[in-house]
Parts: sequence; C-alpha cells; structure tokens
Amino acid sequence: MFLHHKKLMYTVRVERSDPALATLMLEQFGGPQGELAAAMRYFTQALGETDPGRKDLLFDIATEEISHLEIIGTIIAMLNQGPKAVQSEGMAEVEDMRNLGGNSTSHTQQILYGGGPALVNSSGVPWNAAYIDSIGEPTADLRSNIAAEARAKIVYERLINVTDDPGIKDALRFLMTREIAHQKSFEKALYSIRPNFPPGKMPGDPAFTDLYMDMSQGEGDAAGSWNSGDLWEQVSDRDAQAALDGGDGDCSVGLSEREKLALEAVSLRTLSDPEEDPLTGAELATGEGAGATKSPAREP
Repeated sequence: MFLHHKKLMYTVRVERSDPALATLMLEQFGGPQGELAAAMRYFTQALGETDPGRKDLLFDIATEEISHLEIIGTIIAMLNQGPKAVQSEGMAEVEDMRNLGGNSTSHTQQILYGGGPALVNSSGVPWNAAYIDSIGEPTADLRSNIAAEARAKIVYERLINVTDDPGIKDALRFLMTREIAHQKSFEKALYSIRPNFPPGKMPGDPAFTDLYMDMSQGEGDAAGSWNSGDLWEQVSDRDAQAALDGGDGDCSVGLSEREKLALEAVSLRTLSDPEEDPLTGAELATGEGAGATKSPAREP
C-alpha cells in the first residue's frame, strides 16, 4: 500500500521556462537510466525476494525512486508550464515555435503530450519494461543495481552540466547524490551475502576460471591485475586459444537416418560450383562506383 505526501522529497525551484531543457530531463523520467526504471526494477525484485532484510531494503529504495520520479517530473512540468499555457490558449507566435524547435523533440512534447511529463526518453522513445534486467538471483541483481545507480548518476551529472538554472542544478545534485547513497546500500547488501561470487550456486570449472585469453594482440597490449600475476594464467599462443577442452575444436551432431538423407539432399541441391563465374543482372546495370565487375564496356 502506498500513501502520497503532497510535499516533494526535495524543493523544486525553476527560474524560467525552457521546453528544450525539459525534453532533455525526460531521460531521467522515462529513459532506461531513469527513476521509473529504477523504481520498477527494485519493486519487482522486492516482491520476489525471500530474505527479509533485502526485501525491506528494496521496498524502501523502490519507493524513494518513485519520489524521485515525482521530483524530475515536476521539474519537467515547471519548465513546460508557460509554453503549455500559451499553446493551450492558442497564443503561440512564430518566436514561440522557434523556441520549441530548439530541441529536435521539444515541439513534439508540446503538441503530442501538451507539455506534460511523458513516459518517454529525451528522443521520444516510449518507456519499455525491457529496461528492467532483473534475473532473480540476488548476487547478480545487486550487482546490476549498483551499475544502474552508477549510470543514473552519470546522466544526472550531464544534465547538471547543460543548465545554468540554480534551482534545477540544486535539485539534480540532490538526485545525483541519492544515487551514491543507493550504491552504498546495495554494496553492503551484496557483501552481507557470503560467498557472493560467482553469482548463483554452481561453481565454475577450475580448468577455466583463472585463464586470461590474450585475444587482442599488438600495439597497446597492457598488463595489470586484471590479466597477470598469481591469479591468472595468460594464454597468448593462437593455437593454444583454440580447443581449450583438449578436443579437436570441431563440431558434430547426431542425426537420425531420415535426417541424414535430408541433409545429403539439401547439400547436393544447394551445392556451389567454384568454377562458375556468371555475368549477373547487377553487373549488366553497373554504374560508376560499383567496383570491379564483368560488365561489358559501355559505349560513349
């Protein structure tokens, strides 16, 4: 059960109307790193959680994210409030439309959504439940939550950098800071599970857990704790990087007699002749820039 408090979690003060800025702010309203995505990610995780401590944590943060959604939505509404009224009353002039067109989608927000906070990102793409990447394993989901909070913090930093409105900067700085607090909580929750790595129950195959595959070789090769030292066995030899299981590195499949006959038939029917080099229709209509072809020389 949810109860709404009419006071925002943080005061919103907007200096002036700015539909283009409002459109950018939509990234944290209906975008993949936004507050709705965060709220739904943690809320659905909480519903499925069996540990009472993590369930409480997830419900707390999910509910706070909804309050953050209210803050960012209020900023968007305030930025659009004046232009929305002008549009609604049919008072829009050429200069107003020019201002709306300052961002590629701000005029669409005004006309399609009436200047209200729409559940879309800054490019107008509708919010999508596919943004929720929970897998139902706490040690995996908590790591994903930490990363999600980090991504959201970076988006807030970028939004802070595109406005000189002191009230908006202040509110965004608050929202950015809460992403840090949530990262800390999720980190603590993750490391309260022992062991927490690797995620899940099944251990890795010890033959492969400590291998570092040096696949990209040449200028720029670098050594560090991530690929060298006592924890790693680096594999740089190209032949050694193939067939790690000790087999021949080939592939095979068991087929029934019926499937074998069908495979032979389809292979014979679709067989390529490497000796063939036919003149194709595309070559007959070749123009400048097509590269080498067998097309006959064109008459001047």
